[in-house]
Amino acid sequence: MSMLHCADLFNRVRRSTREVLVGNVGIGGSNPVRVQSMLTHSTLDTEGCVQEALQLAEAGCEIIRLTAQTKQYAANLRNIARELHAAGCHVPLVADIHFKPDAALEAAKWVEKIRINPGNFVDKRGDAAREYTDGEYERELDKIRREFSPLVLFCKEHGRAMRLGSNHGSLSQRILSRYGDTPEGMVESAMEFARVAHELGYHALVFSMKASDVKVMIQAYRLLVQRLQEAGDGWNYPIHLGVTEAGEGEDARIKSAIGIGSLLADGIGDTLRVSLTEEAVCEVAPGFELARAFAAPQSPLHLCTSPQPPFNPFRYRRRTSELITVDGVPTGDQQPVRVVLPRAAMRALSNLTTSQMQDTPAEITYESANVVEVDPRVPAELARLQTAPACLVAVRDGLDMPLPQAQRLLAAGIPARHSILLKDTPGVPSPDLSAPMAAGVNMGSLLADGIGDAVLVRGEADPQKALLLAYNVLQAAGVRLSKTEYVSCPSCGRTLYNIREAAEKIRAATGHLKGVKIAIMGCIVNGPGEMSDADFGYVGGAPGKINLYVGHTPVRINIPQEEAVQHLINLIKEHGKWRDR
Repeated sequence: MSMLHCADLFNRVRRSTREVLVGNVGIGGSNPVRVQSMLTHSTLDTEGCVQEALQLAEAGCEIIRLTAQTKQYAANLRNIARELHAAGCHVPLVADIHFKPDAALEAAKWVEKIRINPGNFVDKRGDAAREYTDGEYERELDKIRREFSPLVLFCKEHGRAMRLGSNHGSLSQRILSRYGDTPEGMVESAMEFARVAHELGYHALVFSMKASDVKVMIQAYRLLVQRLQEAGDGWNYPIHLGVTEAGEGEDARIKSAIGIGSLLADGIGDTLRVSLTEEAVCEVAPGFELARAFAAPQSPLHLCTSPQPPFNPFRYRRRTSELITVDGVPTGDQQPVRVVLPRAAMRALSNLTTSQMQDTPAEITYESANVVEVDPRVPAELARLQTAPACLVAVRDGLDMPLPQAQRLLAAGIPARHSILLKDTPGVPSPDLSAPMAAGVNMGSLLADGIGDAVLVRGEADPQKALLLAYNVLQAAGVRLSKTEYVSCPSCGRTLYNIREAAEKIRAATGHLKGVKIAIMGCIVNGPGEMSDADFGYVGGAPGKINLYVGHTPVRINIPQEEAVQHLINLIKEHGKWRDR
């Protein structure tokens, strides 16, 4: 497949886009990467929304989104906008629309931007097994033109921006029938709507391709950019980045750093949101942390030859290497990605009991691993590896080159038989990123592309935290599971119960179930879809009521929230996935 998704895998060059104005805030063009968040209060709660929005604005949030699930909710955006302006706050507002074109038209009267989900703006998710004839498919596209055009024309006339935001969990039945639940389906879902806007001469568009699986998310964004470039002049629209349903705490920040950081390293992204199952204001700081880390342009890298891409940017496949023994541990050749720590950290961890380290063992001592370290820009250093026996290879410390690009270049320059050790820092802690975010950007982004046979954490000073950080990165990248996997959405005005309280209780009860995947979803918009590969789902079905799923199938309906966690535990036991601590 053509490598059109970025200018250069080894030089970070920001993708050139048109500027789209959202009120007084420019996205794309020469603007910095903008940081967004979303209110958790109901849009009918004017006072709650205003106070939360003012808190976000005080934290520096540059664009604020609210849900507008019906025309009634959308109409109250007028009051929220009026009160915010009266308080001196002019941060642009975005209305989030699912299912309701009439709500979108009402919301567009009062806010600066509309976000629509092309998977459910006109269509409803249904049976993917249904097949469409060409005629039926074209009639569905005609329906999109009829339903979507009034909103496009209103936004064009009144200077409103629009985001076409595909979600992996809410693709339409028509798209599923032809493309399945795939990155290709996500991209085509948005492009169907974009073609209508383009035909009507409306270009204030921003795109997003969100998923809870970072591999799917990264591939979908890359494919989108490739499709936009293939579409030709006039299709250089800005991109909004985000990993949806990332969860909370360190795990969510790592997951976001992997997905968002991987794309920023490609030069892709003009605005972003770090979605957390926490207070909305907690999303702002990690958002700016990622944006700032990629703000400065990379110094041009001049190579004698143009290396072949070391991975397929549109399909995950782990890089192959020969089986070797490193510090007594089998490594490479589809072995689990190994965890490496410095000798000082290994000594400090030696007092931990075997049971404490059963699922997260410290496996290899860095100083004993005989790692061959090279500058991947120097042909003579790479040449020595052409005939050397299979070994563990890493980028040398202290290079004046970003680690993601340096480690990509290493993978491109050495024979496949060698295994690769990924580093979280170039020898010293990152000045721009916290230890979890640096580990996500510098190691997780490579792991999501299939590169890496071992990981070395040095950016976290506490040995036990460093060990857990290594495993958390492997888990977030989806390459090695050591604990329960959670897909947890941020709360919003659609959420029908206290999701943060529920997530805390569920984690406390199930956090020891290694390899079990549990989805904690606020409502049905993305819930059933984002649970596509979860074992169990906990989804808001009505105010204070929970529906429990096994896979895609709802099996317990309208359980009172105070009883739902115990019902979930019973369900896990019924399906043979429970074990005592």
